Amino acid sequence: MATIFSRIIKGEIPSYKIAESDKFYAFLDVNPRVKGHTLVVPKLEVDYIFDIDDELLGEMMVFAKKVAKAVEAAVPCKRIGVTVLGLEVPHAHIHLIPLQSEKDMNLSNPKLKLEAEEFTEIANKIRKAYSELK
Repeated sequence: MATIFSRIIKGEIPSYKIAESDKFYAFLDVNPRVKGHTLVVPKLEVDYIFDIDDELLGEMMVFAKKVAKAVEAAVPCKRIGVTVLGLEVPHAHIHLIPLQSEKDMNLSNPKLKLEAEEFTEIANKIRKAYSELK
């Protein structure tokens, strides 16, 4: 059965898409810890990030770097934190988290409750920043 991320990539489940390439997809986490919390996933359904072949993993990090730069340009923060847990969804993914402090990286922090309009506004700002990086 397809993972929730594969279903998002296929458009079966809506998302607040940030960027897409032929191999990767980036979208806002709908259970963010901070505004702008973004997920980067490979379109290839692989459970564990370290099972991805070296070349694709390298390409994923380069894609994530560009997305991180766009998030940083669109969301006021000191830096973008990067984490990979891999326990929540059986599909490799990278969390990009705008940081004001190290506490923002704690994924046990309460989830933000954002309205659809706020998600859309944040996604639009990040998408615009991403397109300007090309």
